[in-house]
Amino acid sequence: MYFKFTFCPIILLLWASLSFAQNVNVVIHGAASIAKTDDNFVCVTLDWWPAEKCDYNQCPWGKAGILNLDLRYGALINAIKAFNPLRIKVGGSLQDNVVYKVGEVSSCPNFMKREDGLFGFSQGCLSMERWDQLNRFFNHTRVKLTFGLNALFGRNESQTEKGLWIGDWQPQNTRDFMQYTISKGYKVDSYEFGNQLSGSGMGAKVDAKQYGKDVIVLKNLVKELYAHPKTQPKVLGPGGFYEEKWFNTFLEVSGHGIVDGLTHHVYNLGPGDDPNMMNKILDPSYFNQVSQTYKGVSDVVNKFRPQLGAWVSESGGALNGGSKDVSRTFADGFWYLDQMGMASTYDQKAFCRQALIGGNYGLLNATTFVPNPDYYGALLWHRLMGSTVLAVTKESDPNLRVYAHCAKKKPGVSLIFINLSKDRSFNITLSNAKPGDAGKPNYVFVGKQNREEYHLRALTGDIKDDIVCLNDVPMVQTDSEDILAMDPKLVDASTPISIAAQSIAYVTIRDFEAPACV
Repeated sequence: MYFKFTFCPIILLLWASLSFAQNVNVVIHGAASIAKTDDNFVCVTLDWWPAEKCDYNQCPWGKAGILNLDLRYGALINAIKAFNPLRIKVGGSLQDNVVYKVGEVSSCPNFMKREDGLFGFSQGCLSMERWDQLNRFFNHTRVKLTFGLNALFGRNESQTEKGLWIGDWQPQNTRDFMQYTISKGYKVDSYEFGNQLSGSGMGAKVDAKQYGKDVIVLKNLVKELYAHPKTQPKVLGPGGFYEEKWFNTFLEVSGHGIVDGLTHHVYNLGPGDDPNMMNKILDPSYFNQVSQTYKGVSDVVNKFRPQLGAWVSESGGALNGGSKDVSRTFADGFWYLDQMGMASTYDQKAFCRQALIGGNYGLLNATTFVPNPDYYGALLWHRLMGSTVLAVTKESDPNLRVYAHCAKKKPGVSLIFINLSKDRSFNITLSNAKPGDAGKPNYVFVGKQNREEYHLRALTGDIKDDIVCLNDVPMVQTDSEDILAMDPKLVDASTPISIAAQSIAYVTIRDFEAPACV
């Protein structure tokens, strides 16, 4: 039984009103877009980890792994359906240790703890019975599916270099798996080749030239089996941490038109047991450091021009299951939503959160399926922020983070404001940049229609709280297991936009004239 509140405690409102307010002008450059995301930019992962996966003397996965997850829970189904559709990537560290029980593969072992195994586990198996169950679930919840393939099948670990896997990838098991998938009419939007095998790797690595040759084999296999171009899944890779030389080499070897989307991982908060985690999450200069990764990936994309551009195909903030004290709390939204905002400005097409469920960084609680605070932030992004990204400039405290997109439902623009300051609120006025004439003052925007505002705060005012309030209403699941309504607060357009200390707000302005959004 969950406590049900009608309103957030009044002490929070008093605390917010007493904070020091700073006036800020935010300039939206609406004449042209600076980047484009995919319509399904918000993405989540489902991972293979079994219950025995432990880090930092805790085992937070329970039965949240792909092979163990109970797909019948109404709360899980409703959480996914609310996105309509949600992009889900099936994959993770153990995907290169998974065989598919189809064709010549007759045995189907479970993952077992094994010291000399990849990431401390033996080989595991996906039976076609479980694959059938998963696809019925994906079809019912209208999922847009990316599936991570085993890219180590047929290789052997080098005897001379630890962690390096050598030899050609053997595609027969994947061929049989794809043929079965096609015969059943299952829809796969894209296949990602391997997990964290790039550069220095994580647990295992593959030489860039070898990976480039093998991804050609995969592309040809997809073309052969999926005869109709319109239903042909895209090929993504390498799904690992960005290293410039490795990424350039593999793309030079594979050549143009092989990899449809360039995927990479971001875990910029470091190990999940870092006692300094909360300070990182409140430090705007720390957030900015990862921009070099986004810029590097964007440069590679501009050089080789894969059709789908770049994706962040896995990002959980903190490594190894996340932080037990931070990842499930309201505070994690500062990192998560800022990273989605930053990634979008660098033309990243999708941002896959590790994970939908499991570990400490799941958007849903691993045992109750109750949404954690970041779930609501992600759902609002999906519903409000369109694919066209606009430039924003401001002169103010660096603790105020702002990102702007064309509104997902026209007309207008949608913005997200993230206030990291502990004791300072911001009163925002907007200006519309004057195109082509930097010397003249910008137009101060005076709206005529009410703004649509969605303010997110921690229930008690303590950002370590795991209950979020939307427009002062606690988002606490009801007995029906439905996702609560997320209605905007309509605000007089003549007033400044007020962003409370340590809060997050989405704002949609229907009558803001941005030529890029027409």
